Amino acid sequence: MTEMSRKSTQEGGQPGRIGIGLELDATHLKILEVLRENGRISVAALAERVGISRANAYTRFEALRADGAIKRFTAEIDHVRAGLGITALIFVTVRQQMWRQFRTQLAQMPEVEYCAITTGQHDAMIQVRVTDVAAVHAMVTDRLANIPAVKATETVFILDEVLRRPYVLPSDRGPGRSSRHPPADPAAGPARSTGAARSAGSAGPTGSAGSAGGEVPLGMMRFVGAAEGRAQLQQDV
Repeated sequence: MTEMSRKSTQEGGQPGRIGIGLELDATHLKILEVLRENGRISVAALAERVGISRANAYTRFEALRADGAIKRFTAEIDHVRAGLGITALIFVTVRQQMWRQFRTQLAQMPEVEYCAITTGQHDAMIQVRVTDVAAVHAMVTDRLANIPAVKATETVFILDEVLRRPYVLPSDRGPGRSSRHPPADPAAGPARSTGAARSAGSAGPTGSAGSAGGEVPLGMMRFVGAAEGRAQLQQDV
C-alpha cells in the first residue's frame, strides 16, 4: 500500500500524512470526494469514478478505513422532518477548575449535537437541536444554569443553515486556486458594507456580492432595517 501511494504521489498527487502509516495521495483524495457524494457506492462504481481498477479501489478503500482516515459510515437526516426544527448555539463560560464536571454533565444531555472548546469571550460552544424554543429556554435556565461548572451562557438561534458539507478536503480548492482573494479593482471604488444584506441575496453565479464595489468581507457585513434599506436603494437608483 505504501509503494502504491508513493507511485501515485510521483505521478502528480501531493502527499499528506494521515493516521499512523498511510500516505494520502491524489487518488485517495478522489476516493474521499466520491464517497462524500455517495457513501453507499459499490466498489466497482467507485473504481470507475476514480479511474482505477476495482482491485486498486478496494485496496485503497480498505486502507483508508484501517488507517482511520474513514472513521465510520452513518446517515444524514432532515432534522425538520425528524421533528427537531429548532437549532441553537449556546456559548458557555466555564469555571476553569470544573471542566471535568462540565464534560460529564454535558454528556448526559441528548439534545446536544456538538460541543467544542473555543477561544475568545466564551470557553465552549454547544449546538442543540430541539422541538421548539421553549425547549431551548428550559435547557439553558433549568439545566445548564444549575450546573456549578457553568458560570454564564449566551444563546443564539440559527435562522437558516446556509451551508453544511459532510467534510472538506485539501483537494477541494483545486491545483490552481489561491487562498487569497483577488485584489479589488481600483476603478470600482471601495466596498460598501451598508448594502451587505441586499448584496448577499443578489450574488450572481460567480459568487461575488454587491455591485461594482467588489466582494464585501464577511466580517464587514451587517443587516440594515427595512426603512434604512429602502432609503439606500433610492440613493443607489
